[in-house]
Amino acid sequence: MTRRPRLLPGVLCAAALALTSLGITAPALAGGPGDPGEVRRQMLERAAAQPGTTASLVSSRNIAQVDSDPGQVGISGCFTATAPLFVTSGLDSLRVFDVSDPARPELTGVLPSVMFENEAMTCGERRTGDGTRRFALVGVDLVQASPGDIEHVNVGGGELVVVDVTDPATPTVLSRAPGTTSTHTVACVDDTRCRYAYSAGGRSTFSIFDLRDLENPVEVDSDRSTPGVQPFATPTGGHKWNFDAAGIGTHTGWNGASMWDVSKPRRPRVLTTTGKAGQGVDPDHEGWNDFILHNAFRPHAERFKPGRKPSLRRGNVLLVTEEDYEQTDCSLAGSFQTWWVKRLNGKPGRIVPLDKVELSDLGTFPLPRGAFCSSHWFDYRPGGLVAAGFYGGGTQVLDVSDPRRIRTHAHAVWGLSEVWDAMWAPVYDARGRRTDARTNLVYSIDLVRGLDVYAVDVPGDGRGAEPPTAATAGVSVSDRAAANALPLGLVGAATAGALLLRRRRAQG
Repeated sequence: MTRRPRLLPGVLCAAALALTSLGITAPALAGGPGDPGEVRRQMLERAAAQPGTTASLVSSRNIAQVDSDPGQVGISGCFTATAPLFVTSGLDSLRVFDVSDPARPELTGVLPSVMFENEAMTCGERRTGDGTRRFALVGVDLVQASPGDIEHVNVGGGELVVVDVTDPATPTVLSRAPGTTSTHTVACVDDTRCRYAYSAGGRSTFSIFDLRDLENPVEVDSDRSTPGVQPFATPTGGHKWNFDAAGIGTHTGWNGASMWDVSKPRRPRVLTTTGKAGQGVDPDHEGWNDFILHNAFRPHAERFKPGRKPSLRRGNVLLVTEEDYEQTDCSLAGSFQTWWVKRLNGKPGRIVPLDKVELSDLGTFPLPRGAFCSSHWFDYRPGGLVAAGFYGGGTQVLDVSDPRRIRTHAHAVWGLSEVWDAMWAPVYDARGRRTDARTNLVYSIDLVRGLDVYAVDVPGDGRGAEPPTAATAGVSVSDRAAANALPLGLVGAATAGALLLRRRRAQG
């Protein structure tokens, strides 16, 4: 979740340097950028000064690093549905990987692009007369520019960008659409037939984008009787939309989570909310929302029936991360949570708390000191394991098979690291189509380290956490500067921007 930078001029300076390294002139971004080498030195000193941290990997015995790609200042990623491709987004680029061998993702295409922030990469698809068209949705918060689209430099945000990745070797900006609400995240209602997408929105509204004409996307007007484009109202404030197998959308944000019937995507209807506990004002459930509920997922949603006891298999458990980004006390910083969806009958407050854990509750080591350790993006694996990024707390694998008692399963933590996203690599069938099954591999996207791939000992799969024999050695932090995938100036500038963005406050 973005908290607007207090040091906005510094962020713009970093963006200016990055734009210059791309060969793009942006007179509106004035100011002298800081020295990337100095920024890097300060990062290393800061990491070394933190008690309990290490420059090497500290992990449980049931997880092992099998690959890494340090070439991107990484933020988010997504897997495509009908081809084994993984698309990542960072402050410096959009990247496409071939994941035919998921233990060794192979970089196939790069779109250099200064982006803040596109926190949740979304992959979408559309069947056409010429085959399947694949694309990624980029949400612009503050700035976006790429050398292949030099006529358009966005400074100010509030825009959806469609990037065509049909040819994974040449990702290309296809189209753009302005939005009346925050495009911090944008999500397809149906990623295999992405005709409509919902934006994060603000504290009380969100936008719906009509993508039926991909080359000319437009925002849907909720009220044609009022001049201009009117957004849609939401009771929970906006950060992320997640859509489940039952066609229900969950909107997480400042006032908790709300669940919606989106069977008619231009006319969504609220079904229920997380009530006072989700708003953070229930004295019986303190700490359940100190800033925002970040994102959500409901396993086996198609099995839901009202009034049954909570169980993952019954489709009535909502998995949620609660983010409190600036809190550095790992007992308070932002939890992973389970909620019981009791009814979807149009009345508020029918989603009630079950269990939550902060990073300190997991008993893993090391815990960051004076660093960010909130929970962030997560991904569910059938069977009850969740992979979650905890910023400086690394990659955590949680056992949620008993939703009333969340437990730790595995962890991997680096001393100089900030994990934003973690997800299970899917199993693709012989035709290259993504299935509902998941491998035992976790992809972790790290603002400092780029992309790490871990093998996890998953109960019952017989694989353990042994890396493949051809696994590559881990890449040290110092090797990042020598990586030839991106210009050093671009990486340095994006890193400078990332450091400045650590000091952020909530959007109004």
